[in-house]
Amino acid sequence: MTSLNQRMGVGIVGAGTISDQYLENLTVFADIEVRFIADLDTDRAAEQAAKWSVDSSGTYDELLERDDIEIVVNLTIPAVHVEVALKAVAAGKHVWGEKPFALDLESGRELLAAAQAKGVRVAVAPDTFLGAGIQTGLRQVGSGAIGAPLTALALFQTPGPEAWHPSPEFLFARGAGPLFDLGPYYLTTLVQVFGPVDRVAAVGSRARETRLIGSGPKAGTEFPVEVPTHVSALLSFASGASAQCVFSFDSKLVRMGFVEIAGTEGTAVFPDPNEFDGDTVLHTGGGEPVVVPAAGSTYTRGTGIVELAQAIRAGRPERVPGELAFHVLDVMVSLAEAAETGAFVDVGSTVEPSAPLDPAWDPSVASS
Repeated sequence: MTSLNQRMGVGIVGAGTISDQYLENLTVFADIEVRFIADLDTDRAAEQAAKWSVDSSGTYDELLERDDIEIVVNLTIPAVHVEVALKAVAAGKHVWGEKPFALDLESGRELLAAAQAKGVRVAVAPDTFLGAGIQTGLRQVGSGAIGAPLTALALFQTPGPEAWHPSPEFLFARGAGPLFDLGPYYLTTLVQVFGPVDRVAAVGSRARETRLIGSGPKAGTEFPVEVPTHVSALLSFASGASAQCVFSFDSKLVRMGFVEIAGTEGTAVFPDPNEFDGDTVLHTGGGEPVVVPAAGSTYTRGTGIVELAQAIRAGRPERVPGELAFHVLDVMVSLAEAAETGAFVDVGSTVEPSAPLDPAWDPSVASS
């Protein structure tokens, strides 16, 4: 395993568009080194390796054979997230995965159990709450700036990604839609504020059975919509708090990144939970709102990977564990069930909010 004076080897599987966002950061973080990029399309993997000065590329099996790779970064499509992660775990690798954790609770439990049995860690995006924006909001709430937090309102409303995304079909397939695609950012943030969710209710709808791709080489192509494109959710937390959430691809009025936390003494408006930066605005009824500038790291995707590497090295829990992602998955699956049945659904899992970060923490600086 990696010693304290060595960089931790990382291998990436999935060389698609999102890999650029990860590689921009992973290639500058001092505690890790990207050593291999794998993809079903090995030519594409080679192109990304050349672009980002990564020494090796090839197949996923070749990646897993490398003894100098300890963390596998899983950037594959949602339908194979668990399959790919299980292969990494079986090879004795730690895993960082893109969200969602899994498409169903059974496979999510299988992955957690496999990792525990093998003695490796599985962490899953989003890690946006580690950024300066949400961390600052969490610190304000934790300091009592709005009193005891009681309720929340979270909104994500757009017309849908098919107008700009060249291959949006997967975003309207099982395991996606606005709930599973964007929900993890908002729900993870709310769990950091209030703790675990214990019960949910929801209604869902689908504006159209098919949609048209609006840009790129497939522009004008019709594709099916397999999931609700609007979900209105009610969350009850074990703490007694509650939240209302809207996740929609059916609104011409765009509202993105809206998370409002109301407490006994005031209200905090958090920045976009899908971003790593942004100010927090406090409304306490005493005049003009107070803007609290973000303090902390503004590095983007990949922040959670270096935090995971540092946690493994230090022998402490990571701040974006698989258990957190599993609980958020449990909430989303329960919301989908509630929308179908019209009844409240109990959430069976639980999790504790992650430890706060020191505002001075810089993921690009080598840990001591």
